[in-house]
Amino acid sequence: MSKETASFKLKNALTELDSLFKHVERFGKSVGLPKKQIFQINLALDELFTNIVSYGFTDSNSHWIEFSLSFDNGAVVIRVEDSGIPFDPVAAPTSGSVPPMENCKIGGLGLHIVKKMMDEIAYERKGGKNVIEIKKQVRP
Repeated sequence: MSKETASFKLKNALTELDSLFKHVERFGKSVGLPKKQIFQINLALDELFTNIVSYGFTDSNSHWIEFSLSFDNGAVVIRVEDSGIPFDPVAAPTSGSVPPMENCKIGGLGLHIVKKMMDEIAYERKGGKNVIEIKKQVRP
């Protein structure tokens, strides 16, 4: 099985979400991912991207958020890089279970979703950038 890759950049604007979904769907279809797994990856990336756009930058300038997707040895690996303020989603607290909606606090639920949907998540601060890597094992 050959390694498939794709990469793209999006501006730090929520209006880019549709473009993000299209990139992920195109990549997922090209490597034969089941629809459910494309949905899970899109949901996780939606949460990460929304957090970066909403909280990652202290100015109102345009910034680029870089994505690279690869498919190798039965797993999708996604790398997300941004030059925003340092934030480690791996160390961020999330609850073990999702509380009823009326008891939810604002914040933290998105990261809970990412950690539940993906098989692995890693973070490092490298060259002034946040680098998040998430992995999803492909299950037919």
